[in-house]
Amino acid sequence: MAEAKIRESKLHDIAHFGIRSVVGVLFIVHSTGKFDPGFSNFFVNVGLPTELQIPIGILELLGGTLLVSGVLTRIASSLLAIEMLGVIFFIKKLKSFSGPGGVELDLIALAILLVLIVTGPGRVSISHIVKKIPRFLQ
Repeated sequence: MAEAKIRESKLHDIAHFGIRSVVGVLFIVHSTGKFDPGFSNFFVNVGLPTELQIPIGILELLGGTLLVSGVLTRIASSLLAIEMLGVIFFIKKLKSFSGPGGVELDLIALAILLVLIVTGPGRVSISHIVKKIPRFLQ
């Protein structure tokens, strides 16, 4: 699989890791509320079946964890990007760009996820370390 390369310097590697980690932690923290039984009222209010509460919580928790660790980054980013599109168009219905119900933070998260889909996990990731192991064994 071809890997997109931004630049090959330590500063770029650290920045890539930082951006990947920030969006991953955002999803991990955001997932915790979905495991609260009282959160099902939100799903009902926005027209979603309550049965989606736990799967969406698991997606955000697992996807965020995969992003932070740098494992299956493109797959996790793709699934989370689909979720963000659902939030932007189905839940918030593009009512406002900023303020209550605004989509600006959702768009930022979506943009970061799209960049991660293109660039992959980067060199500061478990995926990159695992890729290097065969070289050490030779």
